[in-house]
Amino acid sequence: MIQNAARPRGRPRSFDETGALEKGTQVFWSKGYDGVTIDDLVAGMGVGRPSLYAVFGDKRAIFLRVLKAYAERKGASAAKALLSPHSLLDSITGFLRYAVESATEKGSARGCLLICVAPLVDDPEVRQFLQNAAAGGTALVEGRFRDAISAGEIPSDFPVAARATQVTDLARGLTMRAQLGVPRKMLLKDAEEAAGLVLLPRRV
Repeated sequence: MIQNAARPRGRPRSFDETGALEKGTQVFWSKGYDGVTIDDLVAGMGVGRPSLYAVFGDKRAIFLRVLKAYAERKGASAAKALLSPHSLLDSITGFLRYAVESATEKGSARGCLLICVAPLVDDPEVRQFLQNAAAGGTALVEGRFRDAISAGEIPSDFPVAARATQVTDLARGLTMRAQLGVPRKMLLKDAEEAAGLVLLPRRV
């Protein structure tokens, strides 16, 4: 005799968890961390207060969830732009162009949650997460440079660590300028020029 499968306990969730987190991103974008209340999150994420606490936790926990989901999404796209099978110049240009395009995306707040909002949050776990994210981005660029050395695109004495830091600093700078309202067209032009400068030979 075949027994019926046990039914899951409780009511099924009536909302999309991933979608709710994406909506939460916009809430924190619009008001900043300190300015957001639980009522704002309930309204913005479309989740009832009991479900909000049960699934996501308090405001701090929600922000950390939002931050990590945002970083994973943006990081995957940035890595795709950097690691696409193109020349090194095209890879660095693509990485910086993505920073601009992401920061000036139509219908979204200008800038980046990790660069323009999260650093203002006085929380050790948030600061550690941002440090880890920054280190991960730099390591990704370093890896692309090392691949280019192996492929003979750049000399073996190319200053990999220093130039990788420059690339990620440029990406952050372009993002912050986007938040200030600098037009996308100008930022994209600057991104392309900066990519060429990064690859200039090492000075003796």
